[in-house]
Amino acid sequence: QVQLVESGGGLVQAGGSLRLSCAASGSIYTMGWYRQALGKQREVVALITRGGLTTYADSVKGRFTISRDNGKNTVFLQMNSLKAEDTALYSCYARTFDGSSDYWGQGTQVTVSS
Repeated sequence: QVQLVESGGGLVQAGGSLRLSCAASGSIYTMGWYRQALGKQREVVALITRGGLTTYADSVKGRFTISRDNGKNTVFLQMNSLKAEDTALYSCYARTFDGSSDYWGQGTQVTVSS
């Protein structure tokens, strides 16, 4: 069982920045972030493999950057030029090397005021 511990959410004005962090208790292949706004379905924000391959939602390309520290099993999401529509509960995600198990963090709230 892998535990994910998130930090870094909060309230920020439009145009501002936030950095999310998520530490996993074990070695993980893919890590990333999903988000869910009120009344909407959960959507992928960004993913990164252990080798550094990244995937971004079109809505965040050029504004968000995902990175990871494999030695510390930690993933980061640098969010710049935040918009009101980025307001959501952001959840850390992790998938094991064999793809057999997915794990989720409890979520951290990001609120962007316009």
